[in-house]
Amino acid sequence: MIPAAFEYVAPTTVEEALQALAEHGAAGDDVKILAGGQSLLPVLRMRLNAPEWVVDLSRIPSLRGVRDGGDHLVIGAMTTHDAVGHDPLVHEHALLLTKAVTHLADAQVRHRGTFGGALAHADPAGDVGAPALALDASFVIAGPGGSRTVPAGEFFVDIFETAIGEDEILTEVHIPKHTGWGAHYEKFVRVAHQWPIVAVAASVRLDGDTIAEARVGLTNMGSTPLRATAVEEALVGRPATEDAVREAAAHAADGANPPTDLNGGADYRRHLATVLTGRAVLAAAGRNGTRVPG
Repeated sequence: MIPAAFEYVAPTTVEEALQALAEHGAAGDDVKILAGGQSLLPVLRMRLNAPEWVVDLSRIPSLRGVRDGGDHLVIGAMTTHDAVGHDPLVHEHALLLTKAVTHLADAQVRHRGTFGGALAHADPAGDVGAPALALDASFVIAGPGGSRTVPAGEFFVDIFETAIGEDEILTEVHIPKHTGWGAHYEKFVRVAHQWPIVAVAASVRLDGDTIAEARVGLTNMGSTPLRATAVEEALVGRPATEDAVREAAAHAADGANPPTDLNGGADYRRHLATVLTGRAVLAAAGRNGTRVPG
């Protein structure tokens, strides 16, 4: 289908983009922000939404790129998934993101889709929300009153809903450095490049053969990405063995409210979460030869 007619503006600075949002929002117009377009454009083509204005952020150079922020990495919201996945700083200091974006859709989507756009879209089945949550990301949001920083635990509000206001723009994502941590993203799908039925993002720091710290995020186990804190707590101080990891992974679905759809019921997803968490943690710990049975 062809989208309904809309007005289009492509600002070259964040300030110009905010001005466009304020101007057209004040006029009562429905305004949508266009990042990589991998979520918005299908919606427009199917006429599930028909905004009066589209504000395209692709011509704002300050929103692209990865840089070292000292104790954290700064990832511009308009940086493509492919750029994130191939960036040496991300690979060294936030390996979990490298692992996750490798599994995201296909090469065409990774070259067009943006890291910040996917996070702002807040699809609980998306592949970058759980890793960002697990790594304690923080989100820099620009608005009429200046910029504010929101921690990951407060950024995801509900399905397709974040802390970004209608007159605000996500500009940067800050990822604390996890240098030397092992990482793995375990994704379960029926068809290649599909949204995950369930996926698990795991990053661990070993002290010898003992798990000193662990971060675990869950994809598609609720209306937002979830942090498996019970698993993290159960892993700390335990040996990176199959038995110890399986015992901790049994808590993966604690507090989760997974959906029921054509791909499976809530109980099926809870079972998947425990199995995939065990596999992801063992792989992150470098125990790739060990596989938790399903």
